[in-house]
Amino acid sequence: MLRFKSLGSGSAGNATVIEAGSGLHVRRLLVDCGLRITDLLHRMGQAGLAPEQIDAVFITHEHSDHIGSARQFSKRFKTPVWMSPGTFEAIGQPDFEGRYFAARDGAAIDLGELQVMPFTVPHDAREPLQLGCTDGARRLGILTDIGHATPHVLANLAACDALLLECNHDADMLASGRYPHFLKQRVGGRFGHLCNADSADIARAVNHAGLQRVVAAHLSRQNNRPDLAQAALAEALEWELGDVAVADQFSGCDWVAL
Repeated sequence: MLRFKSLGSGSAGNATVIEAGSGLHVRRLLVDCGLRITDLLHRMGQAGLAPEQIDAVFITHEHSDHIGSARQFSKRFKTPVWMSPGTFEAIGQPDFEGRYFAARDGAAIDLGELQVMPFTVPHDAREPLQLGCTDGARRLGILTDIGHATPHVLANLAACDALLLECNHDADMLASGRYPHFLKQRVGGRFGHLCNADSADIARAVNHAGLQRVVAAHLSRQNNRPDLAQAALAEALEWELGDVAVADQFSGCDWVAL
């Protein structure tokens, strides 16, 4: 079985648990570690998880809402951490006590029951990676912190059974909002974040009969609303509004099983 749960998603911190296998043969990956360690452990407990059950951490890029407490978590629980060499350099190449592993575009990471395939994305970071995950039968695509979809991105999301997909902002809300001009340019630029319409285009492009679940993620609290993100994705997928879930900053989303 493959399932996942966001523990929190937004500019104040991101973390998602992916679980594959059953019984005594279960592997768990924590994607991003952008929450404070106390919040992270609390939310893991609420999800029925102990930190010692996390087999590896994958960091998508060096921004604080994603790297967060990764080093602290790894040191405390002896957890291996995967990230790109560029991300590792961007955070100053800290000592992970031998538990840092280099992740690269197109190089599969074998966690036993869970296979992870990183892929490059356009974002204003040193060497950002997003990822696809599979248990051999089902496939999950994770895509946040990206300014626009490239053919490479769409190819890596093809045939997914589920998506955790960024819907960062509504273009009109961003344009009329309080952000200074330079920040609006950054967020809405080709190396920033996805607006609802762009996210809908991605969902439409990769939609297929096997796509079961879509969760909107990384919503801006200032420049978006859950109902707008849901409506954009539901229309693109020709789904009912309630079929699209939303991960929020403080509680993430419920477990999604495939």
